[in-house]
Amino acid sequence: MLNELEILKTLLGSLEQNSGVAVGPGDDCAVLDFAGGKLLAAVDQLIGDVHYFSNGTSPRRAGAKLMKRNLSDIAAMGGIPRWALLSVAVANGREAEWILEFCRGAADAGMKYDVAIVGGDIAALKNPGETASLSILGEMPHGETVLLRSGAKAGEGIYVTGRFGNSLATEHHLDFEPRLREGRFLASNHWASAALDVSDGLLLDAARLAAASGVAMRIDPGRVPRREGASLAAALGDGEDYELLFTVPPERAPELEKTWPDGFAPLTRIGEVMAGSGEVVAPDGADLLKDRVIGYEH
Repeated sequence: MLNELEILKTLLGSLEQNSGVAVGPGDDCAVLDFAGGKLLAAVDQLIGDVHYFSNGTSPRRAGAKLMKRNLSDIAAMGGIPRWALLSVAVANGREAEWILEFCRGAADAGMKYDVAIVGGDIAALKNPGETASLSILGEMPHGETVLLRSGAKAGEGIYVTGRFGNSLATEHHLDFEPRLREGRFLASNHWASAALDVSDGLLLDAARLAAASGVAMRIDPGRVPRREGASLAAALGDGEDYELLFTVPPERAPELEKTWPDGFAPLTRIGEVMAGSGEVVAPDGADLLKDRVIGYEH
């Protein structure tokens, strides 16, 4: 069986980088240096019956989800999304209107955030199904620092936006709002030291941030805000939440909580950063990753 995490672990270390690459593979976006500042680049796929129910989801909603998945990556870096490239491959026999509606859904979702689809590709599959890929480009204003997974430090507070769990039953996985405003607020005001978007499960993505920063995460499961109908296990491990997980220096945390704007997704402190090397533990020190099925395997 394909194992996404093992494939990525093997592959990422073998990819050579050239000049102009400020941050290579392994974060929510690559960061590229260019004359005007920093360019953010990311790509995501959307596959029928993996990321949505092929027979129960309208192509317009599916296309919108693909765009928003990429927007969530830009949000995690604190950037501004600008342009996208879209590729779609569908089974022979699928009506042309399905492709048109899918592309319209992606385009409409992009334009809501001033993102234009500037090119792409359409192809046919020999077997049943459909798959699409969207590459997004964004920018970071000159002089601002990109939010990375590698900046967390011991003593910082761990925060999340929104709520977690039960994404499939509530259709949050289709109708979520990318946290672009929240990401820009965190980056432009230098509130956060590290951040990522939680798409594969809160514990799994917390472990990724902890490993990238060379720290441990102490998370209180009881503080994790849950979506309606979500169990604790679902909130910690289901994935498809598209919320932000980030760390804040202790001297700035009280001010952040006071100045968090009305109209933003709810802000919740769920733990603290500790010295360590990638662990995620409960307040009593128990390993939250042990004996659990965590994360969404794509």
